[in-house]
Amino acid sequence: MNRLPEPRRLAVAIGMALLSFASASGQNAPSLKVMISSGFRAAYEGLVPEFERTTGHTFVTVYGGSMGNAPSTIPNRLQSGESADVVILATSALEELVEKHKVIPGTRVDLARSLIAMAVRAGAQKPDISTLEGLKRTLLAAKSIAYSGSTSGVYLSTELFQRLGIADEIRSKCIRIDTGMVGTVIARGDAEIGFQQVSELLPIAGIDIVGPIPPEGQKITVYSGGVVVNSKQRAIAKQFLRFLASPEAAATIKKGGMQPVLEPLTSTII
Repeated sequence: MNRLPEPRRLAVAIGMALLSFASASGQNAPSLKVMISSGFRAAYEGLVPEFERTTGHTFVTVYGGSMGNAPSTIPNRLQSGESADVVILATSALEELVEKHKVIPGTRVDLARSLIAMAVRAGAQKPDISTLEGLKRTLLAAKSIAYSGSTSGVYLSTELFQRLGIADEIRSKCIRIDTGMVGTVIARGDAEIGFQQVSELLPIAGIDIVGPIPPEGQKITVYSGGVVVNSKQRAIAKQFLRFLASPEAAATIKKGGMQPVLEPLTSTII
C-alpha cells in the first residue's frame, strides 16, 4: 500500500482532528495568543502554519524565558497582567504558574524533552566534553563562558558548576545571557564557549555544536504547554496542545532538536 508523503499525511491528520473546530469557527476565527520559550520555538514554528491553514485560526506569538529575572520571561509577563491563551515552557515553570493560578489545573500537556549542549564559534577547535572530567577541563581552560539566564543556565550556574567544584574559579569569566540567544553571542566572538538547549543552538548560524554535556551532568528539560486562566479560547487552545503532542507532530519536533515525549530519550542531537 502506498503511503502519503510526510507533508500530506501531516495535513490530512490535522484536518481530520480539527475539522469540527474549523467548521465552527468560520472565516473570522479569533487569534490564539501563545507565550513560548525559545527552547520549543523551532518545532512550534514548523507546526503552526498548517494548523492555521486548516482551522482558520491565526496566532499571536510572544517569546520569553521559562524563568529568570528579565521582564520578558513568561512568568513575569503573566504576573504583570499580560494576557495569553497558551503558554509553552519548561514543565517546572509551568507547574509554578498552575500554583500561582495563572494556568488552568489539568490542562498541562507534555510535549518534548531537551538536552543541554555546548557550542563554539564555527571553525574553532572542539574540546572533548564526553566526560565530566573533560567538561571540567574545558570550563577551566575557556577564556569566557556564556549561558542562558533561563532553565539551562540556572541549572549550570547553581548546580553543575558547584558539583564540579569550580564555581568560584570560573565565576569571573561567566556571562549570563538574559535576553537573546547564547549562540548569537558565540557567533559574534563575545564568548569562547556557550551552553543552551540543543533546540536553541541549532538554528544559529556561525557556531558549531560540540555536543550535549555528558549524561552524568546532563539536565533533561521537559517542555509542556498549558491553557492560561484568562484565555477566552480554551477549547481551541486545548486542541492545539493535543496536536503538538500527537504522533503527527513528532517528526517536526525531532527536526527542531528535541525529542517527543512519546518516544524514548536518546542523546542524538539531530
